[in-house]
Amino acid sequence: MTDRKPPSRWTLLSLTPAVVMAVVAVTDILAGPSVGFLPLVSLGPAFAGLVGGWRRTALYGLAALVLCVALGLYDGLFDERRGYTALASVAGVTGVGVAAAVTRSRREAELASVRSIAEVAQRVLLRPVPRVAGPLRAVVSYTSAVAEARIGGDLYEVVSSPHGVRVIVGDVQGKGLAAVETAALVLGAFREAAYDEATLTGLGERLERSAARELEGEKFVTAVLAEIGDEHEVVFINYGHPAPMILRGDGTVDFPQPPSYAPPLGLAGDGSEGPPPYRLSFAPGEQLLLYTDGVTEARDEEGRFYPLGERAHLLKEPDARRALAALREDLARHAAGPPHDDAAMLLLRYHGDEDVKPSPPRG
Repeated sequence: MTDRKPPSRWTLLSLTPAVVMAVVAVTDILAGPSVGFLPLVSLGPAFAGLVGGWRRTALYGLAALVLCVALGLYDGLFDERRGYTALASVAGVTGVGVAAAVTRSRREAELASVRSIAEVAQRVLLRPVPRVAGPLRAVVSYTSAVAEARIGGDLYEVVSSPHGVRVIVGDVQGKGLAAVETAALVLGAFREAAYDEATLTGLGERLERSAARELEGEKFVTAVLAEIGDEHEVVFINYGHPAPMILRGDGTVDFPQPPSYAPPLGLAGDGSEGPPPYRLSFAPGEQLLLYTDGVTEARDEEGRFYPLGERAHLLKEPDARRALAALREDLARHAAGPPHDDAAMLLLRYHGDEDVKPSPPRG
């Protein structure tokens, strides 16, 4: 015996006009002409205009007119003005329903176009990170706080360079198109400088110059830069960003803090020294999670922040994509509602020093 799928919500909505018209017809016949249910036949095309296209609405309007004539003749209403008034009501509502359906269809087409543009912008701005970068395996998760949006103010990138695998995760101050524009600026500068600059400090200084030149007012970007080379260590530079999380091989969790905090990109004064890099061991079998504050500042119904360190065990899943997906789902359950901020997570797994050629730079 096969299971039958329940009807979809859209199917039920599309049947609503016919059901309404049938109910009105039966009620009118049972109640008789004295009650005056006949004008309610116009509810059929009215509902059709809300859930269907203009052609479907026009067909329901035609059916409603035929039904109105039939019921009017049955009730003997065309011997007086009531029958013609009911016909005029059905015709008027049908016209309004067709106009509403046309307007809604145009808006849906515009929304589809905007979504398509957003998808293209996402592919250009937040390109998929390489799954393999030197001895690392990378996987990313991004959740936008803006309804129906696919991109926002968080940014990430992984570049295999002659100087090691270089990574950035950042968070632009603000939201909307202005934040997307700033994110594009920082990512463009990072992608070029990550391959050219010999040191991570030089890379950071170049990003700061780009940000100071282009950002206006009090705009800024918090970011953390990471470099993984061949010496079983990771080098960080932190620009006012949440500390990364390192999951050690024995299951312990570290949130390494910088020796001194530096202002975000775009807020450093002229001539001021950049933040000092700091090094930590990072060996095969260990994992590095870079994230934005949309993760750790997500609150539950009681106002408690998301306990990322306590959820690190979710990353022990052998498959990196499933592990990060489990962490993302757990974050969504904790928030118990739509996100209030963008949330990006970039997971890097050190799988060893096998002979893996660096991924070529992506143009």
